[in-house]
Amino acid sequence: MDYDIKDISLAEKGRLRIEWAGNQMNVLELIRKRFRKEKPLAGIKISACLHVTTETANLVTTLKDGGASVSLCASNPLSTQDDIAASLVKDYKIPVFARCGEDTKTYYQHIEGALSDRPMITLDDGADLVSTIHRTRQDLLKDIIAGTEETTTGVIRLRSMAEKGILRYPIIAVNDANTKHLFDNYYGTGQSTIDGIIRATNILLAGKNFVVCGYGWCGKGVAKRACSMGAQVIVTEIDPLKALQAKMDGFLVLPIQEAAKIGDIFVTLTGNVSVIRGEHFETMKDGAIVANSGHFNVELDISSLKELSRNKRRIRDSVDEYTLKNGKRIYLLGEGRLVNLTCAEGHPPQVMDMSFSNQALSVEYIVKNGRNLEKTVYDVPEEIDRQVAYLKLASMGIKIDDLTKEQKRYLSSWEFGT
Repeated sequence: MDYDIKDISLAEKGRLRIEWAGNQMNVLELIRKRFRKEKPLAGIKISACLHVTTETANLVTTLKDGGASVSLCASNPLSTQDDIAASLVKDYKIPVFARCGEDTKTYYQHIEGALSDRPMITLDDGADLVSTIHRTRQDLLKDIIAGTEETTTGVIRLRSMAEKGILRYPIIAVNDANTKHLFDNYYGTGQSTIDGIIRATNILLAGKNFVVCGYGWCGKGVAKRACSMGAQVIVTEIDPLKALQAKMDGFLVLPIQEAAKIGDIFVTLTGNVSVIRGEHFETMKDGAIVANSGHFNVELDISSLKELSRNKRRIRDSVDEYTLKNGKRIYLLGEGRLVNLTCAEGHPPQVMDMSFSNQALSVEYIVKNGRNLEKTVYDVPEEIDRQVAYLKLASMGIKIDDLTKEQKRYLSSWEFGT
């Protein structure tokens, strides 16, 4: 078995952490038990480009229990948990190509490693796997049935490819499932982003001006949790509806140029490029803390920050101090990459339980229906989304009501009036 990881001796620690996360992923465990019995993925080769974390480990082992052969590489150079990679290789015999801190060249070599088994299904988080196949590995296309995409940024890229007619195989947008973005993005990103900032800096949020760039589901989650910890939240937006919602939610809404002057902590969550640029860094307070929680590190114009600086030093783990030519200091967290994964452990397993249950069931759906799908981006089938929600409620001991016959008749009829 070919693989490339940092240290195989870390496997025992990783195995225990995988077990701990699995104990809190009850829906995925129910799917695993069924997969182990039915083997719905027998003979299927899967290549996955995902964050190599405890939760991902439980997903890929579930897929393997379903009969699939799985290869895994990292979807971010700094998010890999090396002990998890070691355990997957040693304890579960899953090829992993990931090292925390790998450079860009190694990152793409690892993508090639994960593709070496010629996949039939791809699992992506940011669409780097899909884009690599389309750019340089088109020889693999004849074997691929379909794929899934985990995150907002990737879905944006893939929908663009589909609109331009260049997407060569179907994709299920797991990110857009209600049981994913309503929970993973809002609760998961909200908590884990704050967790990453606090772990990296040990700073008190209460009383700080906390700038949230982007008020999508992720931004909403971060803003709510920062506010609940006593921060004064400022939102920047380009969408008038989202800006209006932020205002109605009680937050100050400003252009980034104005927010830059008063912010103490900045977090970008937009999925776009150069959200915070050189002109913004120049006007920030001395000691401003800047982080990104969008998928790629392009949201912060780090090259401009370097050009504006006369000195850079690593002052804490994952905290780089840039001293500008005007004497002010800017603190960049996690090199501008996903702060919740570079400075913390990412989303809690209870949240990823729903996201990865959608992944597992979408893979099963692809095996059954993928060859009948068009070369475009699909939503997760509603029955899968609802099944995950019902299973999650059941795992929490929660029961809900069913419609009565009269209620069903009322909702399906036009004849009832006031």
